[in-house]
Amino acid sequence: MVVSCGQKRHVAARRAVLAVALLGCLASSAVLAQDATTPQDVGSPAEMLAPVNVTVTGSRIRGIDVETAQPVFTMDRAAIRATGLTSLGDILARMPSAGTAEVTPQDTLSSSNDAGGRYVNLRNLGAVRTLVLVNGRRWTTSLGGLTDLSTIPVSIVERIEVLKDGASSIYGSDAIGGVVNIITTDRFEGASADVLYGVNGKGDGAQKNGTFTWGRSTERSSVILGASYEDGDTLDDDKRTLTSTAYGPRHPLDGYNMGPYGGVTDPRTPNGGSYVINHGATDSGNLANYHPYDVDSTADKYNTQRDMSFRAGSKLRNLFATGRYNLTDDITLRGMANYGVRDTRSQASGYPLQSATGRNDDLLIDAGSAYNPFPGYATSFFRRTVELPRMIWAKSKVFHADAGAEGTFQWGDHNWNWDVTYAYSEDRASRTTSGNINLVNARKALGATTTIDGQVACADAADRAAGCVPWNILAGPGNTPDAVWRYVASTTTARDITRTNDFMANLTGGVVDLPAGTLRVAGGLEHRQENGRYVPDPADSSGLTTQLASDPTNGGYIVNEAYLEFDVPLLADLPFAQELAVNASSRYSHYTAFGGRTNNKYSFRWKPFDDLLLRGTYAQGFRAPTVSDLYAGSTESFESFLDPCDSAFGAAASDPAVRGRCSAAGVPANYRQVDQSGAQITSNTGGQNPSAFRAGANPRLKPESSITRTAGLVYSPIYLDGLDMTLDYYKVDIHDVITPILAGDILNFCYVRNDPTYCGRFTRAPGGTITSLDESLVNLGSLRTEGYDLGLHYRFPQTRFGEFTLLSDSTYLKDYTQRSSASAQPRQLAGYMNGVQGLYRVRSNLSLDWGWQRFGATWTVRYYSGLKDSCWSSTVECNQPDTLNVISGVTGVSRKGGVAFNDFQLRWMAPWNGSVRVGINNVFARKGPFYYNVASAGGGSPPYNPAFDIDRYFYIGYQQRF
Repeated sequence: MVVSCGQKRHVAARRAVLAVALLGCLASSAVLAQDATTPQDVGSPAEMLAPVNVTVTGSRIRGIDVETAQPVFTMDRAAIRATGLTSLGDILARMPSAGTAEVTPQDTLSSSNDAGGRYVNLRNLGAVRTLVLVNGRRWTTSLGGLTDLSTIPVSIVERIEVLKDGASSIYGSDAIGGVVNIITTDRFEGASADVLYGVNGKGDGAQKNGTFTWGRSTERSSVILGASYEDGDTLDDDKRTLTSTAYGPRHPLDGYNMGPYGGVTDPRTPNGGSYVINHGATDSGNLANYHPYDVDSTADKYNTQRDMSFRAGSKLRNLFATGRYNLTDDITLRGMANYGVRDTRSQASGYPLQSATGRNDDLLIDAGSAYNPFPGYATSFFRRTVELPRMIWAKSKVFHADAGAEGTFQWGDHNWNWDVTYAYSEDRASRTTSGNINLVNARKALGATTTIDGQVACADAADRAAGCVPWNILAGPGNTPDAVWRYVASTTTARDITRTNDFMANLTGGVVDLPAGTLRVAGGLEHRQENGRYVPDPADSSGLTTQLASDPTNGGYIVNEAYLEFDVPLLADLPFAQELAVNASSRYSHYTAFGGRTNNKYSFRWKPFDDLLLRGTYAQGFRAPTVSDLYAGSTESFESFLDPCDSAFGAAASDPAVRGRCSAAGVPANYRQVDQSGAQITSNTGGQNPSAFRAGANPRLKPESSITRTAGLVYSPIYLDGLDMTLDYYKVDIHDVITPILAGDILNFCYVRNDPTYCGRFTRAPGGTITSLDESLVNLGSLRTEGYDLGLHYRFPQTRFGEFTLLSDSTYLKDYTQRSSASAQPRQLAGYMNGVQGLYRVRSNLSLDWGWQRFGATWTVRYYSGLKDSCWSSTVECNQPDTLNVISGVTGVSRKGGVAFNDFQLRWMAPWNGSVRVGINNVFARKGPFYYNVASAGGGSPPYNPAFDIDRYFYIGYQQRF
């Protein structure tokens, strides 16, 4: 069922919830005018207006005992500031249990409106499987189900709680990998201004950040207003040898693409040869000015990295308001509103224009054009328009407001808490792209010409009247007049919007006193409506420009949910049972898109003695298909991949079984894959396909389902005060995985894995070249990940030199297995570089913090273990030539070493209520290894790992409180 709501209704709802959300702020302000407190009556700026019994992420039951029942990682305000980072996404990405999100800041080639945002990915399971909450409530998501953390200002964050196990029985869909709950400050007295400036060692990528927060509090109320601004400069590929060529400094002449000098194919004979105009020549109508095109030479090609952005620049503006008012001793009104705007800008090289770009009708130089070196023949051409780089401007406007009430009451001998909330979220995004070619005008500009007053002009009078200017496209760079560029250039805009209306009610309290304590229960209802729309530019969607074509999206669904949770104490204050309790929860979810689901969770906590806590969970989970998953129109993309049937570098070169399957499919024995420039690929990295592939939604998708198991311990020995140790085991199994299947995987599943399910997704020309491929979403087999988390925290005894604290958090990845279908062989990917996802066996953070009087300092080491990668070839960068690469199916693996990045920060508290912090991230300017498996989709700039620091980074910040 598709749900659609009118625009007027949504505008009214948005205005209503904003008014209600701000009501608490206005009411608080009014009370403040009547009930002002003296300075000594107020708490510290970070003090929370929280009830005695708090709700911990992962449970709806209020009470401090539940806090240790499951693995929850907490990062407070001081730890956040110690990173020197200004984006929550970047901060969370440093957690050892966090992987690289599907979309990174380096994804400058993406046509998605999600590009430019910051996202969090727990357990390497993807950002779409990580639920983001703010104060326990869902935050705004995009059409693709991603939550952009850059729209949440760091200045309002009190702490971050990360639940590292499944929580669908408590929160519903998306909590498979875990839950990130961002707790905002709701009590602040006075004002605070904070500024930060940072810059990379190369002098680029500067970050400028400023925030202002004002608050006023009384015993009955509080109100906080905040604003933040951040400006991050672009990082360009050509500034560093790491990124200035397509495959890095070890292979600087590889990866060159179509060049800016006009090339033609001789139309006089079948399979005529190709020629390129001599560099510097302008008389394109004379064949004597051309030379044969050598596809294996870089002489006529172009290094596109010189025009590309490595990391998109962005500007962020955010306004925030929150208020609470105690209507009575037992009832509190609250409201919150947040509005954020993100502008992102990036650049890609000029379009590789060729005759095949004309889609259904080839784009040809007319037989009657004065610029045709083969007069009387319509002529195919190729030429990159380097004078017209493609510029991408993306804008995202995120609005969230919620309003509600909460309170307490007595039932029998037990306290009960209740809350009701209505939340409205809206994400509006637009993406404007210039530098593409208007195919309608290009055809006219390449058409027949005539001479008027001694000047070459378009032959068609009607076209001339409409502004047609003849295009000498074969002339080299710099020889096309601005009037021509204005006529053939295209600037288009695509827009999308996602809206969520969410009603929630929760109730929790004690039911009965048992010998070991109080049996407590929580329950609640939720009604949520999700709908979204994507509107591509009409010219793009009609195939009238060179911009990747896409179809519109329109759809939505309604979900109704109910949950129940019990916490049952079994034993207490007994030998080997200081505490033993179990927790059970169940949630039923009904979606109009696919029906109902029930998910249960069971956990226990056992304290055999005061020093030791044992804990474990078993949780069922699910992820519902997003609006985009179900209803998105198809889109085009140009993919880079290695064809397993390539006779030199594909799996067919070494595997007779693969060679036989390729032959049975009609692929010639000597088939060679060619890249966009027409050259045969020269390494195991493959190449970018000359023709676009298609991807789209699937309205028949089923929800993903998961089982999460955890077991762990918390050890805090009495004999060593200040030491805490946690060790947790996790295992997550996901079935019916919703995923787009990239070209390389489809081909490997078909030929290497011998899974015929995928062989019908592509077509080949008689010579073997892949002419079309379908990357649409499917429920793809299963995914399993398994590993351990270890935390060691020790606060040393106080010394005359200050106080020292040692913090260590590590993750070990034991297993990461993907299965394409129930009958297919599993792929063990742990320890591999997989697209933009580094599946490190070990990730670890080690910090030493020092504090003395007004001074403080922190030294942090971030460690990433080595990864397996594709060999460049069987003899080059291939230190394990006999090991099967399970990603590509080719024999040969290149094992790359680990890398550690060091960060340092120094702090000083000024006596005038100010504070200064200066720091260096990546102190020693370490560079990570090059990985040829890094994908351009998501990564944007292979072969450098998007998770690694690209340079040394300096910053200085100052905060003043008033």
